[in-house]
Amino acid sequence: MTSPDNSQHLLVDPTVLGRLRVELDDDEGWLLFLQRFLAHLPVRVQKLRFGLLSGDHGMAMDAVLSLKISCQMVGAERLAGLAVDLQRRLESTVGQRDAVSVLPKLGRPCLAAITACAGQTAISLMLVADQADGTQENRGAKTDSCASHTE
Repeated sequence: MTSPDNSQHLLVDPTVLGRLRVELDDDEGWLLFLQRFLAHLPVRVQKLRFGLLSGDHGMAMDAVLSLKISCQMVGAERLAGLAVDLQRRLESTVGQRDAVSVLPKLGRPCLAAITACAGQTAISLMLVADQADGTQENRGAKTDSCASHTE
């Protein structure tokens, strides 16, 4: 499942994260966006797993597209690359009558790579979110202490 191109993708691209932060123009909104991505990541992977292993092509395609797009938005480049690879494989199975047997065989190795990468991505983004949250708390503490001195 893993192509040489995917191994060269960054786990998380800080440039994309920075651009997202600027576009949202709100540190709290950016942090909330990351937290929501992290909260939904296991759900997206589980939906993909269920779609593939049950042979539901529509569900699997919907799940892989959701995973790909959300990963691209936060800069989870390696996971997005794995999703793109799986999307291409799914597209090659469109119209096959035996999807119920083909998709589980196709899905197992892909799911192993996606699950492992999702875990690594989540840890990396949690560290980023924790650092950003700590920065916000420090700003809040400075603001609070300044406010108490002016009263």
